[in-house]
Amino acid sequence: MKQQRQFPTVTVTKKAQRSLQEGHPWVYGGEVIEVKETADGQLCDVVNEKGTYLGTGFYNAQSLIRVRIVSQNANDGFDEAFWRRRIGYSLDYRRIVMGEDFGCCRLIFGEADHFPGWTVDRFGPVLVSQIMSLGIERIKDQLFALLWEEMEERGQTVAGIYERNDIALRKKEGLRENTGWAAGFPHPESTTTQIVENGIRYEVDFGEGQKTGFFLDQKYNRQAAARLAKGRTVLDCCTHTGSFALNAAKAGAARVIAADISASALASARHNAQLNGLEAVMEFVQADVFDLLADPKWKAQGIDYIILDPPAFTKSRKTIRNAYQGYCQINTLAMKLLPRGGLFATASCSHFMEDAMFEAMLQEAARNAKVELRQIEVRHQAPDHPILMTVPETRYLKFYLFQIV
Repeated sequence: MKQQRQFPTVTVTKKAQRSLQEGHPWVYGGEVIEVKETADGQLCDVVNEKGTYLGTGFYNAQSLIRVRIVSQNANDGFDEAFWRRRIGYSLDYRRIVMGEDFGCCRLIFGEADHFPGWTVDRFGPVLVSQIMSLGIERIKDQLFALLWEEMEERGQTVAGIYERNDIALRKKEGLRENTGWAAGFPHPESTTTQIVENGIRYEVDFGEGQKTGFFLDQKYNRQAAARLAKGRTVLDCCTHTGSFALNAAKAGAARVIAADISASALASARHNAQLNGLEAVMEFVQADVFDLLADPKWKAQGIDYIILDPPAFTKSRKTIRNAYQGYCQINTLAMKLLPRGGLFATASCSHFMEDAMFEAMLQEAARNAKVELRQIEVRHQAPDHPILMTVPETRYLKFYLFQIV
């Protein structure tokens, strides 16, 4: 006897069926054939034209992603026990892969944890949430309560949950932007806190800083870069709050130049240097990175290690060619500035700039600079930002270490 389902149905094309069966959790608007009694933000069953069950997810007619799949198990009931179990899986995974770094890491990574459009970063006792899905927004109070309880169940103190929903993508989901402490939960007064990562102290402004206040995904890439820094003169481009620069300085770099176009970011980086007693070997330069790398005066500074970690040059597949040219230009300039035997770390945080394209760009930049690249190491994001092989969007950060030969 066929099981009676409690959710309205969305019928999808064969293309969507193939994608879902291959493990991708999104149904796009153009892949929807028929919608029955479904309201925005509600759970719905996705079926093919024969009525075969394909999965259950949040529906939103206002979004290009019409359905975000939560589960493909027809036996799942989406009650409190289901969400508690899901949160528990996410926390236990971080405890395994992060070990001593569990106190400062990403706890929820959207689709990779089967919480579509939901990110939670942990800065000690403070959790910072960012929601880009109408379905998650509708049940956020329940999710916040369960997250708090599951953290405390594992002996982890939570002081407050701060919402950083000040992102333009929310408008595409029909959501308003907002920030502030989650209602109904205790919280501290301040929106700044201190964390320790790789033995380095940082002051994190999770109320005003970029994204959720600190970029946790480069945690172990900073360690990898720092291992090569001893005795070198390091130029850290797009330093933001100084994380790569501070790791290099702590590892024994002779001199570290931290550059960024933002005066407020540099002020934060300088403060972090003072927190760690590293200001003696560090200097701070406010400049556009393209202009800085093209300035011939830096050639005489003895720079023999450049770290290039720019913001994403594209957030859309439509602008990928322009982004490619931008990455090629900035990487060419960096390679030209370095001497033979110099070291070069370069990154991209755009998932649209796929690995193969990024590597092709690096080869073109090397030809332009008339150098060869000897690969030392290739890395991606830290494991608290897990990659699902069936969801390419979760594989976004690329990090390469080279020697110039």
